Formats: sequence, structure tokens, C-alpha cells
Amino acid sequence: MIELKNICKNYPGHEGALKDVSFTVKDGEIFGIIGQSGAGKSTLIRCVNMLEPPTSGEVIINGRDMTRLSSSGLREERKHIGMIFQHFNLLSNSTVYKNVAFPLELAGIPKKEQKERIDSILNLVGLTDYADKYPAQLSGGQKQRVGIARAIVSNPSVLLSDEATSALDPETVKSILHLLKDINRKLKLTIILITHQMEVIKEIADRVAVIENGRIIEQGSVVDLFTSPQTETAKKFIGSVISNDIPEAIAHMDIKKTKTAPDDTIVMRLSFRGEVADEPIVASLIRTYNLNVSILYGNIDYIQNTPFGKLIVTLDGHDSNLTAALRHLQELPIESEVIGYVSSHLGSASEKLG
Repeated sequence: MIELKNICKNYPGHEGALKDVSFTVKDGEIFGIIGQSGAGKSTLIRCVNMLEPPTSGEVIINGRDMTRLSSSGLREERKHIGMIFQHFNLLSNSTVYKNVAFPLELAGIPKKEQKERIDSILNLVGLTDYADKYPAQLSGGQKQRVGIARAIVSNPSVLLSDEATSALDPETVKSILHLLKDINRKLKLTIILITHQMEVIKEIADRVAVIENGRIIEQGSVVDLFTSPQTETAKKFIGSVISNDIPEAIAHMDIKKTKTAPDDTIVMRLSFRGEVADEPIVASLIRTYNLNVSILYGNIDYIQNTPFGKLIVTLDGHDSNLTAALRHLQELPIESEVIGYVSSHLGSASEKLG
């Protein structure tokens, strides 16, 4: 387990690079830290392995406070922490095999044991046939696979990823994320990854913390973040993957913020997740409250096999039935929001389900 308690980091002339940062990462978890450039992500992850000692606070890994260790004790603990970087940091004059062997040579591991470990790791990352190649002969994705192999060849219990996918094209990003997830599962590695890409968080993280101006402003499960973001920063990140705006396809309906005529139709956004996605919510509104319901827009997506999605619907019916239906929606384990009103003839322009 990794625990950061009240971490602060100050630099000369730059107070508050990190401000009272606290979070816990469970064993075997993939924990994401997302933020814009300059938010403090890289400083934070370097505090975890004490490349940047915090000004105050505690960094506890497997029960040991890294901030209290001697230099020799810190060197010993770092053997259990691997790290991969955005720009690979490979030795250009060494082969793939030699790059992966480098940390083992520093640790004085016998050559025979080195070969066994390296062969196994190169097979795991899909580079067995590239052992004798040089970095200049590799693609960006292959270079990052070498970086990952080098980071895990010493059998660490923790892997830190510092923007490891941001220099790669989208297809290569997917393959690297698939590899990291595979490594997490097979080697039981705890992974902390920092990124400014919400797609990365959505794809592989179990939980996530949002950092802004050196502070953690929101943290929780990835499903919670996507379905119920609490801060504007989180909403903006999610908007880069899943827009919460009115879709262009229905923007022509001139949705008004307030009701201007007695027969105006309510426009609602319904957000749902998990098993609720399989519930016949629309059909229930029609049957129970005798409403006319039109689906204007809908989409569904998945976060690690958990479905989540949104519907934009119009509701039309007697006022008493509408009031009861709105109350019913608020009691369900979904997010419901009245986003405006449209004239009744526009609300009936789409296919009626009632």
C-alpha cells in the first residue's frame, strides 16, 4: 500500500508546488493522477520515489516512511519502485537487451540470472525478436516497451508512469495501455500513472485524483468521476472524452432555459451507470405516469465493463403527472436534470414512445 500524507513541496521563490496532498493507493491498484501542465503532477510522482523529497509530509510505501530513511535505506527501497518516462530515456548506443539489463548490472545480478529475467520480460512486452536492435531502429511504441521492460525487470512492487503515453499516436497509446493493464494483472504490480489525457484514465485506471495548482481537488473511482464529477476541472477533462453539451443534432430545437408557454415540453438529461442502464426507465415513465416521452438523444459507453450513458428526453403530460414523475426520477440511482423547455410542437417532432 502507498500512502501520501499531507505532502507539501516548496522551491526557492516558488512556494506551494504541492499543497497538503494526501491519498492512498491500494496494493495491485492502478491509480491515475490527472491535471493540466503545471498542476504539480510530475513533482508529485517524483515525491513518491523521493527523487524530489517533499518539504513536509509522509510518503509511506509498504509500511515504511520514505522521508525518514537514510541514503542507503532509500536506495534499497527504490529497488522496489520502477519508473517509465514520456521520452523513454534509453541508452542510444546500447541494444534493447543491454538497455533492459542496465538496472540488473547496477544491482550486481549474475549474468545467468540476468538472461533469465530479461528473456522473460522481453517476451512479456512483445520484444523478443528485437533484443539486438538499437533504439534508433525502433518505433515510439517499441521504445516505450523497452522503457517498461527496463522498469519491471528488477521485480518492483510499484510502477510509476510519468506521462508515458503522451508522445505516442492514438493506436500506440492503446497498445501500451493494454500492456500496462496486462502487467498489472500478471505481476500484481501497483501502478501510479500521471497524465493529462482523460482517455488514459478511462481506459485502465481503477481510481483517480484530479490535481490543480498543487492541490488534490477531487478523487474517487473512475466510474464516479465520469458519472458525477464534482469540480469544473473534472468536468472539463470528462468533456474532452464525453461531451455534456446539447448535441448538434437537436440544437435546432431552440431549447429555452425557462418555460414561456403553458404547453411547453420539459427537456431532461438522464445520466445512469451500472445495472441501472438495463432498467426500462422510459417505459416506466410512460406506463406509470401516462406521459408522452420522446428520446431526442442517447449514448452509452463502458468504463472497464461498467456501462454508463446519457439520455436527453422530452416529457409531456398533465402537470400533476409530471410533478410525480420528476419526483420519482429524483429517487432513482441516476442523475436527472431539467435542461430546458421546448414548444410542444417541437417536442413532438421526434418519435413518440407513448
